[in-house]
Amino acid sequence: MKPADLLKRHAAAWQAATRHPFLDAVRDGTLAQEAFATWLVQDYCFASDEFAVQAHLLPSAPRYAQNLLIRNVAALESELTWFEAQAKTLNLSLNTSPHPVTAAYGKFMRTLEQRPFAAAITATWAIERAYLEAWQSALPGQPRYRDYIERWTNPAFASFVDELEQTCALALASGDADKEAEAAFLEVAELERAFWDMAWSGTGQ
Repeated sequence: MKPADLLKRHAAAWQAATRHPFLDAVRDGTLAQEAFATWLVQDYCFASDEFAVQAHLLPSAPRYAQNLLIRNVAALESELTWFEAQAKTLNLSLNTSPHPVTAAYGKFMRTLEQRPFAAAITATWAIERAYLEAWQSALPGQPRYRDYIERWTNPAFASFVDELEQTCALALASGDADKEAEAAFLEVAELERAFWDMAWSGTGQ
């Protein structure tokens, strides 16, 4: 199985994960302030969980994947700092509890440490690929959201997602963990959809 096979096999679930009224409203400039604030605060909580999980995955990862995971951990640390600066500018407090949807996403990511590496890297690729495609759907976006859109649609991030896909393909090559990897992919798709729903409702703060 290849990563692209998952995108084709589960096209409807993937579309629900990467196309959403929240993103349409970012593109059109009609997004409610409460929805955007909810997304930012809860995505900070999510990124904090992802940062911790990726750091834990690193020591036991295959040698061919370690450099990529190191760069992912560094990127996530930078992203947390960036979110903190954005929240300060917008006068938003990041000292809040995760919404149940965010908490469920974090709980899922923590299970990756106990899953085969092929499943863990498939989930990691799916998380980042979902953000790339989701924010691409919001292009060009209104000026006040341009920094956010650019962060997850720029060529460097797209190249990183491609590297993740190649590493994922290497991990899947043996075929020993196809079922676990497919299950992880579907869990990411469902959690991404639920996260956008939560942000869109503006009830996550």
